[in-house]
Amino acid sequence: MLTVIGTRPEAIKLAPVILALDARRDVVDSRVCLTAQHRSLVDDVLAAFAIIPDLDLGVMTAGQTPSRVAARVLEGMERVLADEQPDIVIVQGDTTTVLATTIAAFHAGIAVAHVEAGLRTYDLRHPFPEEANRRVATILASLHFAATQEARQNLLAEGVHDDAIVVTGNPGLDALRLAGEGDLGATPPPIELDQRERMILVTAHRRESFGADLRSICDAIARIASARRDTVRIVYPVHPNPNVEGPVRSILGDIPNVTLLGPLPYAQLVALLRRSYLVLTDSGGLQEEGPALGKPVLVLRETSERPEAVEAGAAIIVGRDADTIVRQTLTLLDDPAAYARMAVPRPIYGDGHAADRIVAALLRYAPR
Repeated sequence: MLTVIGTRPEAIKLAPVILALDARRDVVDSRVCLTAQHRSLVDDVLAAFAIIPDLDLGVMTAGQTPSRVAARVLEGMERVLADEQPDIVIVQGDTTTVLATTIAAFHAGIAVAHVEAGLRTYDLRHPFPEEANRRVATILASLHFAATQEARQNLLAEGVHDDAIVVTGNPGLDALRLAGEGDLGATPPPIELDQRERMILVTAHRRESFGADLRSICDAIARIASARRDTVRIVYPVHPNPNVEGPVRSILGDIPNVTLLGPLPYAQLVALLRRSYLVLTDSGGLQEEGPALGKPVLVLRETSERPEAVEAGAAIIVGRDADTIVRQTLTLLDDPAAYARMAVPRPIYGDGHAADRIVAALLRYAPR
């Protein structure tokens, strides 16, 4: 079996699957291919879980576009699949790496197992290009590992046969569990935090937010920081993409109670999440991890492919309008009852053992 990883979220969510496959080396030959769609953001995650890729395409270039990444991954994976001849290719999520790898495997007549299948907004522009990527993966995949029953229903509605779907939970929650154990669990936050301050963790980096929407998010953060200057610390690990880093540092760089950091090792990000009071994010992973830890999540997007957290009362979609973001954040800071309703740990996206279910299904499917 060949597991393919391109970005940081893929590395986080596939690391537990790779470790579970490694534990079954008596019956499976597991190999890992890194496309390196995002080079520096992936390497620290794999190192944290002591995973060394067997193959590395190294496709990342400065100023890359989705089309160029897709072309390089497609060409590279064609060679890899011809050399490796795996029975199954394992991909996760909705990245350009997933799109191109799935197409390459389909052309080579190799089965694809899609982890985190069935997420949908049914809006091809939000998120872009992820919604299109995951729909193509669904059409071409042979096995679909859905995190929730709602994701399973999406797949069934699109004509995927029930026998090809396994509801496993999300292995991102496995990674969160593993990050709380051993040396990783002892990792401190990357900065010293005043225990009297309530810390708000912010991540915002999605392509569809570039430009005016990201500036609106930053304006909201600045207003929140000003309104609660002595009681709130806002911590924002900033994505290195110039379309993100430029406006974020320009608008927020000089505000005393806003701390801007570079990309963080996974264990340090988890340490910050555990320490946080609430989360403002456009990330998919934090929409799963926050509810698991009882951290209220305000989603900085117009739609979400993870409606379960919203339906459970653990997350609120606030969009990118500055007034709405400020109002909802201050409500959670000022209204203890509103905060308490959201700040309840909920196993919405799994119990931390999805990888075992995924590997068991892979072994049932694999030819003997």
